[in-house]
Amino acid sequence: MTLAIFDLDNTLLGGDSDYLWGNYLVANGLVDGAYYERENQRFYDEYRAGTLDIFEFLTFSLRPLAETPAPRLLALRERFMAEKIAPIILPAARNLVERHRRQGHHLLIITATNRFVTEPIAAALGVDDMLATDPEMIDGRYTGRVAGIPTFREGKVQRLHAWLNETGHNLADAWFYSDSHNDLPLLDLVPRPVAVDPDDTLRAHAEAKGWPVISLR
Repeated sequence: MTLAIFDLDNTLLGGDSDYLWGNYLVANGLVDGAYYERENQRFYDEYRAGTLDIFEFLTFSLRPLAETPAPRLLALRERFMAEKIAPIILPAARNLVERHRRQGHHLLIITATNRFVTEPIAAALGVDDMLATDPEMIDGRYTGRVAGIPTFREGKVQRLHAWLNETGHNLADAWFYSDSHNDLPLLDLVPRPVAVDPDDTLRAHAEAKGWPVISLR
């Protein structure tokens, strides 16, 4: 079965759920406002520049999961989905996902953003499977640490290969849609890479390689 693989943030979404979640924590008083907002912006800028230390970022971004009681986290996430995420799920992105579904393709989101934030987004989009950065959980509580390999840059390729081995899927004729040069390791791997509203680095790479460049905005 053909795989249709999608990045999430700034690809299917008209924004970055990780960054927005950080701002939402600030707005709702769960974190030290000035410090957290400043660091959240710094990490986002480093991500766009291609200089992000993913483990430094995850130490920062997963800590609130460990420090906040689960019922409050879940209630906050439900409001976050309604207030911040639902408005930025791009209609053209829904249409793209549905087009692949109608063709009988297996739908997979692969995102660097942690699973706590992204799981309900994937459910809202109705995809078959998702690979995301997994927050560690012990005895039903988040620890603030990451479990396994983060799905970031080369980590997306590693996690995808492990998933392919587990599920029996393969990359023959596979599509991958992304906006970011951080996804070049995976874009270069699949037979059908597509740049979606790409950053300047990815746009230049896509044009040099003759890849399709599309907009879902």
